[in-house]
Amino acid sequence: MRFGVNYTPSAGWFHSWLDFDPAAVRQDLEAIAGLGVDHIRLMPLWPHVQPNRGLIRPRALADVVTVVDLAADCGLDVNVDGLQGHLSSFDFVPAWLSSWHRRNMFTDPDVVASTADYLAALAGAVADRPNLLGVTLGNEVNQFAAAPHPFPHPVTEEGAGHWLARLTAAVRAEVRPSTLVTHAMYDAAWYDDTQPFGPAHAVAHGDQTIVHSWVFNGAAQAYGGLGAGSVRHAEYLCRLAAAWHTDATRPVWLQEVGAPTNVVREPDAADFLEATLRHVARIPELSGITWWCSHDVSRDLLDFPELEYDLGLITSTGKVKPTGVRFAETIAALRSPVAEEQPVGLVLDDTVPGHRASCGPAREFYRTWLHLAGDGPGPGPQIVLKSREHDTALLAARGIRVLKESH
Repeated sequence: MRFGVNYTPSAGWFHSWLDFDPAAVRQDLEAIAGLGVDHIRLMPLWPHVQPNRGLIRPRALADVVTVVDLAADCGLDVNVDGLQGHLSSFDFVPAWLSSWHRRNMFTDPDVVASTADYLAALAGAVADRPNLLGVTLGNEVNQFAAAPHPFPHPVTEEGAGHWLARLTAAVRAEVRPSTLVTHAMYDAAWYDDTQPFGPAHAVAHGDQTIVHSWVFNGAAQAYGGLGAGSVRHAEYLCRLAAAWHTDATRPVWLQEVGAPTNVVREPDAADFLEATLRHVARIPELSGITWWCSHDVSRDLLDFPELEYDLGLITSTGKVKPTGVRFAETIAALRSPVAEEQPVGLVLDDTVPGHRASCGPAREFYRTWLHLAGDGPGPGPQIVLKSREHDTALLAARGIRVLKESH
């Protein structure tokens, strides 16, 4: 089990790439390492690295390499993300994809080719670093594909698959076979039937299935910040992701999870954190947990949603918060194996329209799952697709011996 954090620079947030300061980065990474984590997720801003479709800045790539090397000095592995994309309510897309130069990022052949070139250059720059954990195509890029994005880049499900295959191959060609190549989607992929990037894409592309869990999606509103439906949401979403696997050994990586104080009271954040981690860590196929995020956003920066200023484990001035202390204590306790087999599988009917929405956090399927999970610390049930409930070999490989229907 790996434990890490999404690295948000303490000074200047991700805008700090514009005024890159290795000394400040080293100070941040030393504080992160002090929490006992083994990796960070690193997110350079796409427009700063590729400001023109024909220009990939060598200096920007060198800065990324420097951070990877500084992380190695601190004993940290690094997963590098490419397309940022979308971060904390702000979009970061190059000028050659917006306004007068707007073209579809998923379907325009020239744009896709240039994007592949960028990802290949980024991956190639860090490929030989021994502490490179992996490369992710980008952060929740599927949010650009449909509503509620105000200016979506429409794409079909088939087109989304072609885009993922092309870009994943571009990265894979540059890195060692042992390097993880992944892609990340926000939870509309699992809960919204109108989202063109869906569960099949999550499990068919990349080396692991990536999950991002946020309880402001209706879970905390329905169950309360410390209710079972909130502290078990990450566990449930990882179970839901694994239901789509055709290979029972495919790992799931909880790459983003945090304690959003717009729905979790600040005094409860540390308890939410610990309960979430303890529940999700019991899933055998889980490869790691990467908390969002390392440092708070400074109040000097304006126009962020209020919750974004308080998601860090460490303040923007470098003080470890109560959530940071609890995180360090909890992951130290979870280093020993805690995974538990769960022989019960709850059947999700994936053969009917609207099946993605039917398993959302405020719907009956999730309530049934919570009921079967019970009030104790034990693992919640696995999830089985109805289309695969007669695949005895797959069920056996997953350790499922009892099927339960949802009503």
